[in-house]
Amino acid sequence: MTDLSKYRNIGIFAHVDAGKTTTTERILKLTGKIHKTGEVHDGESTTDFMEQEAERGITIQSAAITCFWKDHRFNVIDTPGHVDFTVEVYRSLKVLDGGIGVFCGSGGVEPQSETNWRYADESGVSRIIFVNKLDRIGADFLKVTEQVQKVLGATPLIMVLPIGIEDNFTGVVDLLTRKAYIWDDSGEPENYVIEDVPADMADDVEMYREQLIETAVEQDDDLMMAYMDGEEPTIDQIKACIRSGTRDLAFFPTFCGSAFKNKGMQLILDAVVDYLPSPTDVIPQPLTDEFGEPTGEVATVSVDEPFRALAFKIMDDRFGALTFIRIYSGKLKKGDTILNSFTGKTERIGRMCEMEADERKELDAAQAGDIIAIVGMKNVQTGHTLCDPKHECTLEAMVFPEPVISISVTPKDKGGAEKMGIAIGKMVAEDPTFLVHTDEETGQTILRGMGELHLDIKVDILMRTYGVDLEVGEPQVAYRETINQAVEDSYTHKKQSGGSGQYGKIDYRIKPGEQGSGFTFTSNVVGGNVPKEFLPAIEKGFKGMMDTGVLAGFPVLDVEVEVFDGGYHAVDSSAVAFEIAAKGAFRQSIPKAKPQLLEPIMKVDVFTPDDHVGDVIGDLNRRRGIIGGQEAGASGVRIKADVPLSEMFGYIGSLRTMTSGRGQFSMEFAHYAPCPNSVSEKVIAEEKERNAKK
Repeated sequence: MTDLSKYRNIGIFAHVDAGKTTTTERILKLTGKIHKTGEVHDGESTTDFMEQEAERGITIQSAAITCFWKDHRFNVIDTPGHVDFTVEVYRSLKVLDGGIGVFCGSGGVEPQSETNWRYADESGVSRIIFVNKLDRIGADFLKVTEQVQKVLGATPLIMVLPIGIEDNFTGVVDLLTRKAYIWDDSGEPENYVIEDVPADMADDVEMYREQLIETAVEQDDDLMMAYMDGEEPTIDQIKACIRSGTRDLAFFPTFCGSAFKNKGMQLILDAVVDYLPSPTDVIPQPLTDEFGEPTGEVATVSVDEPFRALAFKIMDDRFGALTFIRIYSGKLKKGDTILNSFTGKTERIGRMCEMEADERKELDAAQAGDIIAIVGMKNVQTGHTLCDPKHECTLEAMVFPEPVISISVTPKDKGGAEKMGIAIGKMVAEDPTFLVHTDEETGQTILRGMGELHLDIKVDILMRTYGVDLEVGEPQVAYRETINQAVEDSYTHKKQSGGSGQYGKIDYRIKPGEQGSGFTFTSNVVGGNVPKEFLPAIEKGFKGMMDTGVLAGFPVLDVEVEVFDGGYHAVDSSAVAFEIAAKGAFRQSIPKAKPQLLEPIMKVDVFTPDDHVGDVIGDLNRRRGIIGGQEAGASGVRIKADVPLSEMFGYIGSLRTMTSGRGQFSMEFAHYAPCPNSVSEKVIAEEKERNAKK
């Protein structure tokens, strides 16, 4: 297929258990991609093919699949709903043009829904909304649309109204056509009839239809004026306005149904065709220079442009290493040589394929708009740009959050060390938020991730998928250090031992930086007392010391260093001497700058039945949580709080006990904050004791 107007690159995303994967299964059945739907609760869904996904009933990694509807090509990505795997949502959104936001008809806008929505806003991804599970007890379509407006700050454009609710939900009324789509209870999507609007819904249908048209025609001044003069636009004109407004994120066409019972799904597929943008409809990806700064050029979406693509996912499966790419422009065929602009190395394309979850369809060629996988690429990481060697370019890179939790793992037998190293290498390549390092003094391997479930899954994969028998340590919090006071100081490094010596003197100021600024270095040396060629070495020396703080050896955040004077020796001064001087200056001055321990604070969202609210809030307070608000729902209360990560280990067990198994929660990193003195003293003492044993 070469007509880019018939391409739809879409993602399906939502909170855990809102029905994303079930929605994907129904889409695949309707489009003829599968003939029997698999259920998440049975561990048989097409896109949840990992052993851990099938067992836990959650999506862990984004799965890609291609299908067709009404002569349009859909590249569909089903993404995780659990906050520990948000990186999968983020990197998928970077390469998608549109999406389906799935919300539970009774749960409404839940925590991960907000995170996904925020990422989609930042990526400029157009969306339609599907309010799922209207057959559930407590389902309320209009209440969910109100939550979308209130919580997400988005404008839902109501396109359908439900016929019945909960056990009596039978179908929907299409407001544009004024037709009722009614399904039987067989569970087969094709078993429906189209009828006139039920008499008891006629007034509501006309009211919401008028609101729909009024909102849509605001996209076209001439059409709006004609409508205000009493001339109703045609359905095609209204659809064109809706498509325009959806592309510009002015509103979000909103539908409802029950994916599990196959009710309402055809209208979702039609909406993807009618309202979500093609690759040529979206703003082209900006190109950047080697430092990540915009060049002013863009990757025009066209098969006639030079080849440009972004590697957005690395995966190692039973067939070997796969690099998933989104092609933004040009064409690619087997045997072509492409350039990785990040590494400067070229590679020849051997095999490429279209993915159908964990199955492959071999391809000879691909083009702009396609999402494909290349087999066996080397030295490619998530976020790397692949391009025509004669037209080098760099697409806007991906930025991933830092892990906030770590555990130690040690193989139980010597033979497991090599096996573990190979496995971890593959896993780190697949997941940019999963990091590893070796403690040089203890020899322990330290795994770092986004949460307990994240690391739990990684350990499970190591032990079961790769067969490594492990001893796993207790989770550790990623504390940080910073300073609270400015210091002006001077440091001289001088070493004479016969022959040429070492000499470097720097006068400098160290002061607290803005939150999130990391390390900032400036030089205001006047008069050549410190030659310019030594300034990079001074910066390197200071920056290198940021990895190890003076309180307990944790990395240091948010420090500004300004060098304003110094001295050098014509013979003995060198870059090495000034780098050593900078390191000594850091050790000398940081203790004078009122160093302070920082702890990661998590944004926690807890859902609890009404009769357990007091217990849950009391428990969060005991965990040093700061309650941010409460929101009553149909079946309970949602509580928002900021809580230190160190207080959240094992929280799911406590919550289940307090709520008789009915409570749920999610959390994500919010920011670093100063530790109370009592906590700081304890952590520092424990860390010093741990270091003493090394």
